[in-house]
Amino acid sequence: MAETPPDPPASWADLPFFRDGRWPALWDKLKALPDWQPGPELLFRALELTPRPSVRVVILGQDPYPTPGRATGLAFSFPPGQAPRDSLRNILTELATDTGITRQSGDLTAWARQGVLLLNPVLSVPLGQPQGHKALGWQSLTQEILAATAADGPRAFLLWGAPAQKLCAKLPSERHLWLTSPHPSPLSAYRGFFGSRPFSAINQWLAAQGAPEIDWSL
Repeated sequence: MAETPPDPPASWADLPFFRDGRWPALWDKLKALPDWQPGPELLFRALELTPRPSVRVVILGQDPYPTPGRATGLAFSFPPGQAPRDSLRNILTELATDTGITRQSGDLTAWARQGVLLLNPVLSVPLGQPQGHKALGWQSLTQEILAATAADGPRAFLLWGAPAQKLCAKLPSERHLWLTSPHPSPLSAYRGFFGSRPFSAINQWLAAQGAPEIDWSL
């Protein structure tokens, strides 16, 4: 494990979290912990693939998948070649119902490249221990990312489940599109996630803003 922390992507590097010592302090804690993922090179992958000026849509997850080898640095996304399961399978089921798009791949990299910030509020997880790094301090970075994104211009926020909705509760509501529903987890998807039609709603809103729609099929 490297002694120095990975550099943040340039477009996000001016956030206070990266400049006031909190990131090196968190890294010191993280590198002393055993068996966590994703690897250091993937911690900021969501921010790398979706530079700050490119953000048009924010989809909030929770923390990375704890199953070994599954975390990709993008909320909900699976590694190429792995069949979608659990929450992602439900997301793609709703995508098909909403838009008619049927996807076999769970790799959401192309969404991120189109301006969909697939952000986990906690960016690391111990293998096999969901939310095991919840107390490390990642949420202060998440709050800064969300505040910066909301300040930059009209954005669509897709908030699945109470934790995501709580994270955004104090953001200014004007100008933005706010879509909320239960989480797509198998435990809650049938409580209102299915039938929420978020993907078509986002594209309708983007079109009204004069912005290109997201090609969810990619």
